[in-house]
Amino acid sequence: MALRARLSAPRAEQEQWPWHQAKWTALSAALIFGGDRRMEAENYLAGGYGIRLAMEARKAGWTRMGDLADVWQPSRLKGIQVSPDFGTPFLAATQVFDLRPVPRKFLALEKVKQSADLFVTSGQILVTRSGSVGRATLAHAPHEKIIISDDLLRVDPRQEKLWGWLYAYLRAPQTRAMMTSAQYGHIIKHLETGHLNALPMPVLRDDLLVDYTERVKAILDMRNQAHELARAAEARFEQCFGPLVITDNGEAGFNVRASTALFSNRRRFDALPHNPVVKSIYEHLTKRASGFTKLADAGFSVWLPNRFKRVPAADGLGLLGSSDLFEINPDITKRIADGNFGDAYNAHVKAGWLLLARSGQIYGLNGSLTLATKAHEAHVVSDHIIRIAPQENASIRPGYLCVALSHPELGRPLMKSLPYGSSIPEIEVADVEQLAVVRLDASEENAIADMAEEASSLRAQADILENELAADAEAILDRFIAGDMQDVVVSP
Repeated sequence: MALRARLSAPRAEQEQWPWHQAKWTALSAALIFGGDRRMEAENYLAGGYGIRLAMEARKAGWTRMGDLADVWQPSRLKGIQVSPDFGTPFLAATQVFDLRPVPRKFLALEKVKQSADLFVTSGQILVTRSGSVGRATLAHAPHEKIIISDDLLRVDPRQEKLWGWLYAYLRAPQTRAMMTSAQYGHIIKHLETGHLNALPMPVLRDDLLVDYTERVKAILDMRNQAHELARAAEARFEQCFGPLVITDNGEAGFNVRASTALFSNRRRFDALPHNPVVKSIYEHLTKRASGFTKLADAGFSVWLPNRFKRVPAADGLGLLGSSDLFEINPDITKRIADGNFGDAYNAHVKAGWLLLARSGQIYGLNGSLTLATKAHEAHVVSDHIIRIAPQENASIRPGYLCVALSHPELGRPLMKSLPYGSSIPEIEVADVEQLAVVRLDASEENAIADMAEEASSLRAQADILENELAADAEAILDRFIAGDMQDVVVSP
């Protein structure tokens, strides 16, 4: 008899009652009347709750986070959406973590109550309060002068010297676990300002506070510099061709010759690759280009690993999905057992390769490019990512190629013309290999490549330093829980 398909392996049949054991424990009723009156069992069963009790058991060396920082939330945002010409750009909470946050909504600022509270300053600490709660990041250059969602709590140190340690503390795994154990909600989890204010936080020695502040400042400086370099590379690329004016975006319909659309290259019956915007861009680039080179002729290997099984393993390799590659220091939430991952590199990548998101919605990540860095090398990269690896004879530097194919006006529309399919559009390797890349003289290409590659390197360095920062904070919390007071100030 056939069994219906399941999303997980069938469980072994049980012959004796009880068939399963519930996870439970007994707690004193006094806990319900101290602090929040929480009736959900998960808050007391979570590992973060045990960490919090262990820290609070120390008689000295700590205080509530609310004593060291102001945690606040802007008023609930109720905005009127308008066109980009008249509105102020808006970023949702998840977009703040993007490498290149691109606003999709624009709001009428004069209709937003207490709008000043929704703007952030460089270096301000932001913490997610909805969905995947407790994820902390630093506001930096691309977030300035943009309305930032109220789904991010703002955390401001009461003393400047506490800024670095405060951020490191919020990035530590134990703190994230404590915040997760304090969340509430059935479907969508939430955190409130009071939950962060109540967190136990060790009070460090001044020399350690100075060290953490310097390291966090270095992270912030590297990310700001990376943002400026990336913008400068795109600006120089655009300057080489002049401003682009699109007179026909194809929304009213368009005609193409069958001989050109169906018999010259790949036979694409969908309208996307034939839209007038793509034609206008190539015509604009041709005016000042020194030529065009197909990716297959430029000395690049383009391939997609075979689909591979993802066997969960707590101590396995970190798995990076499409969205992870385009985020600032993404959370590694999936770990899988090592195995045969479908290509010669066992689904790993090397710094300097280009990684192309090949599936998803066209208005989202599909067609997005990024440079692989050393921060990616230790992880398995999803089989939904096309690899573009330069060979020894490559005639185009990866940095220039990344800018040429991801420029918001001159490159990104070309990549968005490649996907096919209605529900989940996908990009074929063959289409990428035949993509024509615009060429400039060597000095211009090298200057653009230098800026793009330096920006990518700085982002990677910032992520690595941030992870080291979190690991050091984790070690301090472990020592404190164990009763070692060497790092904290103990009042006499």
